[in-house]
Amino acid sequence: MSRFYKPSYRLEVNGQNITPKINGRLINMTLTDERGHKSDQLDIVLSDHGGQLDIPPRNASIKVWFGWDGALTYKGQFVLDESNHSGPPDILTLRARASDFKGPLKVKRQQSWHKVTLGDILTTIAGRSGLTPVINDSLASTRIDHIDQTDESDHNLLQRLGERYDALHSVKDGRLLFAPAGQGSTVGGTAFPTVTITRQEGDTHNYQQTDREHEYTGVQAHWHNTDTGQQETITVGTDENARVLRHTYPTPEEATSAAKAEWQRISRAGSKLTLSLAIGRAELIPETPVSAVGYKPEIDATEWVIERVVHSLDESGFTTRGEMEVKR
Repeated sequence: MSRFYKPSYRLEVNGQNITPKINGRLINMTLTDERGHKSDQLDIVLSDHGGQLDIPPRNASIKVWFGWDGALTYKGQFVLDESNHSGPPDILTLRARASDFKGPLKVKRQQSWHKVTLGDILTTIAGRSGLTPVINDSLASTRIDHIDQTDESDHNLLQRLGERYDALHSVKDGRLLFAPAGQGSTVGGTAFPTVTITRQEGDTHNYQQTDREHEYTGVQAHWHNTDTGQQETITVGTDENARVLRHTYPTPEEATSAAKAEWQRISRAGSKLTLSLAIGRAELIPETPVSAVGYKPEIDATEWVIERVVHSLDESGFTTRGEMEVKR
């Protein structure tokens, strides 16, 4: 991408294109694209010189496109969460999020789920919030013998299920997404193409390596054997220095799933890489596989996957920061 290309964007509020009205007024627009249960966040700071800008109504729908002149990428729909007008000089600040966690997802519920699939639970949760369920097939068919939702919101239950199955859940564009973490693929399992980032393209980088999690040789999970009345143990990896999960599961299958999920998370946790690109790349999203070239051998030899992306744009520039972990 040429450094002489002009950064560009498009903003729609409640279906109306407001881009022409705010051209020349944009101080900064930052999109934080999260992986998993954290809601994506859009922050917009505008100059209201002359008092010509309207404050959008509460819960306004905001659609946004990021990129370069002639090459915009749609980045999603957001709900206005906060607005602030200050001055002088007069500044309008807007904060919007990709999902409304103050709605049905936050309502505490009492429900017992018995002999169902993970897909059954997720489809019910999606329906209660008016969302379209988009669930990875292998996870959707996972059998769950029993799980209780006791004075617990759907949002918290989703977090609990995500931890148990090492899966990501998020709400984007009216869809409830649930897929394995760190695979570098779509919810349906189709692999994203790997993006190559050379050191010449980067602005700064930060590589961190730790062995704290890798001290573990495996993970153990307990389950209750109703035939014998005894507690049984499932081990994934070896038991030499295994992390032991606190929860006791009702079946060996669920204990195995939980142990596998934790072992996969531990296996990905050893190294982290952050790349800041002086020339923004709007197509980068969480779960994009990345090949780093021209850094240290340890960095270049690792298969990375993006956890979090921050796109930042103003009238003079567009930058992207990607935070990555080891690919699953």
